[in-house]
Amino acid sequence: AAAVEHTTNDQQRQFICGVIEGFYGRPWTTEQRKDLFRKLKKLGMDSYMYGPKDDYKHRAYWRELYTVEEADHLSSLIAAAKEAGIVFYYALSPGLDMTYSSQKEIATLKRKLDQVSQFGCEAYALLFDDIESELSKADKEVFQTFANAQVSVTNEIYTHLSCPKFLFCPTQYCASRAVPNVVDSEYLNTLGCKLNNEIDILWTGDKVISKIITIESIQEITEVIRRPPVIWDNLHANDYDQKRVFLGPYTGRAPELIPYLRGVMTNPNCEFYGNFIAIHTLASWSRCSMDSKMNSSVSADIKLETENEDELPVECLSKNIYHPRLALKNAINEWLPEFFKIKEAFGPITKPQPQVEMVMPIIPIIPSINTCMSLTTTTTTTTNTRTVPEVNTTQLQALADICSTVSSAMAPISNPVMNSLVSPTKVVTNDDILNPIPNAVASSIELPEKIPISIVPVPIMEAKGVDCTIFDPPNESAPKESPVLEDIVLDEKGEQQPNPNEDTMLEENSLSPLSAGLNEPMECSSSINSQVSPKQTKLVSDDVVMMEESTNDLNTMHVESTSSSPLSNAEMREDDPEAKSIDVENKMTIDDLYLLCDLFYLPFEHGSRGLKLLSEFQWLKTNATVLLQERAAGSGDGVKNLKPEISEWLQRSDIFDKLCGNVQQLLVKIANCENKEICHDLYSYVWDISGALSLLNCYIKWLALGQFPQNSAAYTEGSYTWFSKGWKEAFMSGDQEPWVFRGGLIADLQRLMPVDSGNDLFIYKLPEQATPNYHMLRPYNIADEQQISNICTRVYMQWNMPTVEKDQLRLPTHLSDIVADGLVGAHITLHPELCIVAFDKNDTIVGYACAALDVNKFQRDVDVCWLPEMREKYSKALLENDAEHSTTLQPLVAQFVEMFHSTIVSCPCEVSNSFPAVLSAATLQQAEQLDNGIAKRLLTVLLGALRANGCFGVHVCVPEQDAEQLGFYARIGFMEVYRDESNKRVYLGRRF
Repeated sequence: AAAVEHTTNDQQRQFICGVIEGFYGRPWTTEQRKDLFRKLKKLGMDSYMYGPKDDYKHRAYWRELYTVEEADHLSSLIAAAKEAGIVFYYALSPGLDMTYSSQKEIATLKRKLDQVSQFGCEAYALLFDDIESELSKADKEVFQTFANAQVSVTNEIYTHLSCPKFLFCPTQYCASRAVPNVVDSEYLNTLGCKLNNEIDILWTGDKVISKIITIESIQEITEVIRRPPVIWDNLHANDYDQKRVFLGPYTGRAPELIPYLRGVMTNPNCEFYGNFIAIHTLASWSRCSMDSKMNSSVSADIKLETENEDELPVECLSKNIYHPRLALKNAINEWLPEFFKIKEAFGPITKPQPQVEMVMPIIPIIPSINTCMSLTTTTTTTTNTRTVPEVNTTQLQALADICSTVSSAMAPISNPVMNSLVSPTKVVTNDDILNPIPNAVASSIELPEKIPISIVPVPIMEAKGVDCTIFDPPNESAPKESPVLEDIVLDEKGEQQPNPNEDTMLEENSLSPLSAGLNEPMECSSSINSQVSPKQTKLVSDDVVMMEESTNDLNTMHVESTSSSPLSNAEMREDDPEAKSIDVENKMTIDDLYLLCDLFYLPFEHGSRGLKLLSEFQWLKTNATVLLQERAAGSGDGVKNLKPEISEWLQRSDIFDKLCGNVQQLLVKIANCENKEICHDLYSYVWDISGALSLLNCYIKWLALGQFPQNSAAYTEGSYTWFSKGWKEAFMSGDQEPWVFRGGLIADLQRLMPVDSGNDLFIYKLPEQATPNYHMLRPYNIADEQQISNICTRVYMQWNMPTVEKDQLRLPTHLSDIVADGLVGAHITLHPELCIVAFDKNDTIVGYACAALDVNKFQRDVDVCWLPEMREKYSKALLENDAEHSTTLQPLVAQFVEMFHSTIVSCPCEVSNSFPAVLSAATLQQAEQLDNGIAKRLLTVLLGALRANGCFGVHVCVPEQDAEQLGFYARIGFMEVYRDESNKRVYLGRRF
C-alpha cells in the first residue's frame, strides 16, 4: 500500500539517484567533481550533493561567504552539473554551533545560501548529522525540543529560497540512533509532523553503515516521517578506516525497495578514483526492479568473472534483475580503460581519510547506544523489548584496545582545515583561518559502569581478562556478507612512527591504530576534527616524523601548501633509471581488477580471493605438522616417496606462493599504470596488503623447513583471528558497525601471524611515491652467507664509523669477515633455521634477522664450537698495528680480536628468564629509505618462528656507547630491560 501511495503522490517527482560527497577527510577536487558529473550522466544518474565535511566553509566555517575565487569554482561546478543534467545539491552543516533561536544566525544562513543561489544553484540540503543534540540555554527558552528548533530553521530557509528541491539530514539519521527507537522517537515524529512535506529526509538505514536495508524497515521510517526517505548510503564509505577501500558491488538492497524510496545517494570512498565500481553498480541497481534469487556473495558465483554469459542462469541475463557479481563484472569491464588514460599526479601519496585521536573508548559494539544523544542512554532499535547482555566498561575498553589500539599518548588533534574551491586540481590546506569556532563538547563524557552488548557471540568477550598483553596485533577489519564459505582470519595495522625523542618502543596501549582515528562515515562522537572547531593547530613537533596513519595532508596529491610547487610524477621519473616503458606483462588486465576488488570488497564481506588467501594460510599453518612426521621417519630418496599428505601440503604451499605473487604483481602493475591519479588513490592499499602477504608467505616457507616441535600449534593459535569462535560470524552479521572490526583483509591477514604482542610491528611509513620495487622475505639458505656477512660489516661500520670516508673502510681480504664473524657468524652457523632474509627484485639480500632460542645454550655452543675456530682464524698477533690495515680500522680489528679471545659474558638471569632468545639483525640504510617497514617485517617473521618453538621473549645485547645500534633496535620495538654497568652493555628486550 505504501508503495502504491508513493507512486501516486510522487509520480511527478523523479527518483533521486546519485552521489553524496559527504565524507570526512580530504575533499575531491573541482576537476574530479566535473569528471563525476560526466560519468553520472553516462550512467543515467541525476544527482550530486556537495557536502564534504572538512571543506571548511561547508561545516566548520559555514557562516563565511565565498571569496571571488571560490565563487568562480563553485559556479563552474554548478554550471557543469547543469550541463550534464545533474541536480547539484548544495549542502550546509550549521549544526556544530548554530543558535537556532537567533535571528542573526538565521539571517547569516540565508545570506550564505542566497550567495550560492546567485551561482545558479537550485537545490539545497541542510545537514544536522554528527552534532550535539542538547539545545543551548538561549534555544531552550524558545524551543521545546531539538527537533522543533531544526524544523523551524529548515522550514524558514526552505520558504526563503522559494521552495526549491531540498534535502534534510536529521541528527537521528538511522534506526540505531533513534531514541528510544524509530517508532517512538519524539525527534523523528516531530520531523514527520512539522517539517514541510516537500522537503525530503535522508536516512542511512538500520545502522550508520547498513549491511541490508529491508522493505519493512523503510515502511517503518516512512510512517514515522510521513514521507519516503532518501537513502544516504554509506555502504562504500571508508572515512573511518585508513586500511580499507571498498571496491565490491552495491548489494544488500533489493531493487524491490525502489518504489518505497524517494531516492538513493551513495556516500562512497574518500578516494575519488576508487569509486567507479560503487557508482556503476548503484546505477545498474537503480535500473532494475527485481533482485536475483541467487546468493549475492561469492559462494554461489565465485567464478562468475571467468564464465561466459551463455552459461549464466537465465534470470541473471534479464535486464530488470539485479545480480551483484554480474554488476561487478560489467563495472570492471568499463573500469579497465580508465587505467590506461595518461594522467599525472602531484606530490607524495597520502591517505585522504582524517587522522583523529579518540576521546573515549570505542562504543559501536553496542548496537542500541545513541552516541549523538547521550552515551548513557541505551535504547532498542525495534518496538519489541528484548534482554540485552551487559559488559563492564573495562571489558569494552579491552575490545577497543584489540580492535583499534587507540593512542592515549598524544592529545586529541583536529583535522586540517581544507579548501577544495580554490584550485581545479588540488585541495589546499589553510594555515591562517581566522575566528576559530569554540570547541564542541566531546571530550568530557563519562562512561557508565556497564553497558549492553550485542547478543552475537563476539569472542572478545571470552577474553581471559582485560590485560592487553594477551591480545593479537591490534586493528580490526570488517568485511561483509559471505555466507557459505571457509573460515578466515583477522588482524591489524597502523602506520605511525614513534617520536625519536621519546622511548621509541610503543606501548601496547599507546599505539597508533590501524585507522588512527575512529571516524564514522556520518560520525557522531569520535571525530574531533569535525565535531570541534577547526582551528588549524600544529599537529606535532617538527622532529616527529608523521607516518601513513598521521595527519599528512600537506603536499599531497590533492592537498598541498599554497607555497609549495611539487614536481609531477613524470618529472620525478626523469632521473629514475628504472623508469622504462611498460611492457605488456605489466599492463592491468580484467583479472587483475577482479583480484583488486576481491581484496577490498565490502564492509561486511571479503571477496573470494581474499577468503582464499586466509583459508589457505590457515590450512597450511594448521597442517604443517605432517612435515614433522616425514622428518621423524627419515625422508626417502626423493619427492616420489613423499607421503600423500606431505605432497598435498607442498602443493598447496606452492599455490599460496602463487596467490601472493599475484598480489605482488598487482602492486607492480598499479605502480606502473599510466593513470597516476588512480595509482595515487589505490597504491597504498595494495602496498599494505603485499606487505602482510610477504609475512605470511615467508612464514609458510619457514614452516616448510620443519624446524618446530609437534605441539607448535599450542603456541601459534592467535587469540582473535578470523578463525576464532564467533569472530567471522560477528564480522559478517552486520550487527556491528564495521569500525568495530577495522582494518579489512589487511588486518585479517596480519592477525594470522603468531605474534600476539606485536602491534607496533605493523606500523610502517607509507611510501611517498608508487614504486614497483618491493622487498620480499624468505628463510636463509647457505648460499646467502657471504651476502649477510657483507651487510653486517657494512651496517656496523655505518653505525660506528659514520664520519670515516668509504675508501678508508675497506678491510684487507683476510679480515673482511671479522665483524660478521663476531656479530652474526655464530647465529647462521649454529642456527641457520632461525634466520630470515629480505631481498630485492634482483634477489640481492638487503637485510636479515637471526636468532637462537636459548641464550644460555647458545653461549655454551659458541664457547665450544665457534670461538676456538675464530681464535685460530684471528690470532692475537692482529692486535699489533701493521701496514696491512689502516690505523683507522685498527681499533675495530682489535675490538673483535679481543672479543674472540675473551671469556663470554653470561647473560644475566634478569634478562634470560623473561627474554630467553637472543637476536641479531641489520638492514641496509638504502633499503630502509625505500621501504621503512623492512626491519619490522623481518622481525615479525622471525618472532613467529620463535613463537612456534614455544619462545615468547627475545633480547639483544648492545654496547652502551653504540647509539646507532641502540636506536635501530628501539625502532623495531625493543626496550631496555637491563644495564650491565661493569661491562658497559645494555640489554634490550621485547615480548611477543
